[in-house]
Amino acid sequence: MKKFFLHLTFIIITLISISAQAQTKINVSNLQCEMLNNPEGIDVVQPRLSWQIKADVNDVKQTAYQIIVASTLENLNSNKADLWDSGKVTSDESINVIYKGKKLEDRQNAFWKVTIWTNKGEIQSVKNAHFSMGILNYVNWKSTRWIGYEKTSIGDSISQYSRLSARYVRKEINLKKQIKSAKVYIMGMGLYELYINGNKIGDQVLAPVPTDYTKNVKYNVFDVTSQLKEGKNMLGTILGNGRFFTMRQDFKPYKIKTFGYPKMALQLFVEYTDGSKEVIRTDDTWKVTTNGPILSNNEYDGEEYDARKEMKNWNTTNFDDKKWFLAEYVQEPGGFYEAQMTPNMQIKGEVKPISIKQTPRGTYILDMGQNMVGWLQLKVKGKSGDQIKLKFAESLQADGSLYIENLRDARTTDVYTLKGEGEETWEPTFVFHGFRFVEVTGFTTKPTVDNFTGKVVYDDIKTTGTFESSDATMNQIFKNAYWGISGNYKGMPIDCPQRNERQPWLGDRTTGAYGESFLFDNQTLYAKWLDDIKNAQTADGGIPDVAPAFWRYYGDNVTWPGTYITVADMLYQQFGDKKVVEKHYPSMKKWIVYMEQNYLVKDLMTKDKYGDWCVPPESLELIHSKDSARTTNGELIASAFYYHLLQKMRKFATINGTNSEDIKYYDSLSERIKTAFNAKFFNVAKNNYANNTVTANLLPLAFGMVPENLQSKVFDNIVHEVEVTYKGHISTGVIGTQFLMRTLSEYGRPDLSYKLASNDTYPSWGYMAKNGATTIWELWNGNTADPKMNSQNHVMLLGDLLIWYYENIAGIKSNPETPGFKQIIMKPDFETGLSYVNASYESIHGTIKSNWKTDKKALQWKITIPANTSGVVYLPTNNISNVSLNSKKIDKSSPTYKVENNTIILTLSSGSYNISVKR
Repeated sequence: MKKFFLHLTFIIITLISISAQAQTKINVSNLQCEMLNNPEGIDVVQPRLSWQIKADVNDVKQTAYQIIVASTLENLNSNKADLWDSGKVTSDESINVIYKGKKLEDRQNAFWKVTIWTNKGEIQSVKNAHFSMGILNYVNWKSTRWIGYEKTSIGDSISQYSRLSARYVRKEINLKKQIKSAKVYIMGMGLYELYINGNKIGDQVLAPVPTDYTKNVKYNVFDVTSQLKEGKNMLGTILGNGRFFTMRQDFKPYKIKTFGYPKMALQLFVEYTDGSKEVIRTDDTWKVTTNGPILSNNEYDGEEYDARKEMKNWNTTNFDDKKWFLAEYVQEPGGFYEAQMTPNMQIKGEVKPISIKQTPRGTYILDMGQNMVGWLQLKVKGKSGDQIKLKFAESLQADGSLYIENLRDARTTDVYTLKGEGEETWEPTFVFHGFRFVEVTGFTTKPTVDNFTGKVVYDDIKTTGTFESSDATMNQIFKNAYWGISGNYKGMPIDCPQRNERQPWLGDRTTGAYGESFLFDNQTLYAKWLDDIKNAQTADGGIPDVAPAFWRYYGDNVTWPGTYITVADMLYQQFGDKKVVEKHYPSMKKWIVYMEQNYLVKDLMTKDKYGDWCVPPESLELIHSKDSARTTNGELIASAFYYHLLQKMRKFATINGTNSEDIKYYDSLSERIKTAFNAKFFNVAKNNYANNTVTANLLPLAFGMVPENLQSKVFDNIVHEVEVTYKGHISTGVIGTQFLMRTLSEYGRPDLSYKLASNDTYPSWGYMAKNGATTIWELWNGNTADPKMNSQNHVMLLGDLLIWYYENIAGIKSNPETPGFKQIIMKPDFETGLSYVNASYESIHGTIKSNWKTDKKALQWKITIPANTSGVVYLPTNNISNVSLNSKKIDKSSPTYKVENNTIILTLSSGSYNISVKR
């Protein structure tokens, strides 16, 4: 008996030891509030909290959690949950857990941590997290005045090529006690830079994010405790134009919206160590000048800076501002004040030029080697008054000079006037450019590449995806897409960064946002954009083609405004964001009804505007095809797409638990449209739709409108058009390309998808790369087409290519039944012609990896499934004896697999696995 108890004790101790070892290999990290890291000044009164579980052991499942939220860090460290203690909640939920504690007040600080229980033991978050509330009610901005200077100065111009000097604003304050904490709440329109005691606050640039300022105005919040001191302090801001004082003044006012002169409102909230508080606000005691070095800042035309006019120490207490004038009280912008719930832009990287060459005219052409978005930092020596001009463009003409016709009337030129004090370093503050090449003039000595550094600027969001394959063309396309997507993230997704446009066109991101979500953590960006679209909706339900509606494009169609619905669906599918569906459902339904009531005739949607935009034209010089055989009927496109959107609305109604009458409405309307669609457009004799374009057949097939017994015949027509008529090349435009790659693969021709992806002859993505593109062009023939519409950095033609890369080639797809990658569908198309793929994606639950290699003998596949998730893995064999998992055979009686359609399907818990499949 004694031996038995000793043996039992040994077993228990061993099990405890194993459990402890497992726990040390598991940690809780990446604590987020509203998908932001330690955000300051949020305005969500019941914020969502999330965390990730990192594990070096397999099969880790969360079984329960406990969240503790406290008003001070001291309370949190002593486990005093004076704001919220969730208690131990039995749940595997780790994403978007809603705060259910005490009411959060204005400026409330909240410190939190989470303890989780797993099937391996109990783990507490290593790091504490923090968030603070913003100013929640309009009334609490009382006595905070909007100030500015609403006059022109010498050199300014209110014209098509608007010029306006930056506003410099300052206020000396006296803090008479020891400071415990301090935060600034600032609204600086259109752009601002904030300084305290000479130090720039924050690492953001081009802040805040743009909105329609008559609808909503974003404020930023900064903890500035460490920047202030007892006694005299100086607050300083520079105000730039941005989209507020728009780039084209007194020009096409029926189209272009402008909002007035730059202005600002600011609160500095100080808490002293004795418990007292003080609020410093903008009022008419602040001082302002326009006589600073930034002479002009225009997003289209560039920035002009005269270093001779620099005001040394202007943003410190050691400055005489007697020549400055008192700020004026000005009208507020009109929009409601909101916390900015998405990151500002930052300098995200640097690019060094690869060459600089002198032209016959004596100027120099700088080649960055990459079409990039941002600006150029300049280092130069010279005399006071010497002037350096930097003109930006995407490509060169045959004679080596800049190609600028595609910029339209954008002047894209920065000008720097030297002060003549040794080596001077300068970069602009309130503009950005899209460029690869720069014409440099004004150097008195021969410049070298060391005089210049490219600064890459886009929203401060994380890169989440990597992709590499055995095909060099596909790899270059992926790289080009990365640069194009990132460069066009500007607090909103814009179409292009270089010409006189740069607008947030909805149709460019209908499906593009979905593909982009694999490369970048774009959740908060697109959640903000949905708000922009909602705010742009008219009272009767119409949605514009551009939102925010800086350009007034209210023309009604389906495919552009429908982006409102598809982006909401992307956020739900990729990030598990149910909130956006709930928030926007009423406005989305309002638009659906609006379109039905105004444009549905005989159960078909009659209103289309853009058709299958930018199909590859038959001539390399054309922008749009003139061949009717390439043109898809607009009523077909609108009706099919409207049907597609109705299916998503039905899904949303189900998610929301909406009144069943909504679901009946969508079902009835869908059925009527499908019947009318097939009656009008389907050719029974030829088994195709309308004039048999790929898009005409593709849309009803992808949307489930084709009768099941006819699907293979319709698909055969698509294949014939791709393979025979267009000789293995793309013939679709913006609309068709959104569904092309996935549909070809899903109906059994992944090899044809691969051919389209790897082509390098016209028209193809590879053709762009082969002809020197380092981003994605606006047109398939972007190197030869008419320059009137020929951006060389556009992402709308990517269609569903990136989705196909990840879901169909890498095999990284969120199960629609468990959004947010709670369960991952891993079903690559191994028979495309690729010999290997290595991809990763950092989902909201953690990093997913898929690395496969195949040859005639075997498939070798390494996968990683994040903790607290699972994977459904598809293997190209029906014989379990051909499969090994982590070098071990799988038991034929194992419940972890099943066989369907000559495919073995494994269900795996989290962890890393090496899978081998014999051929």
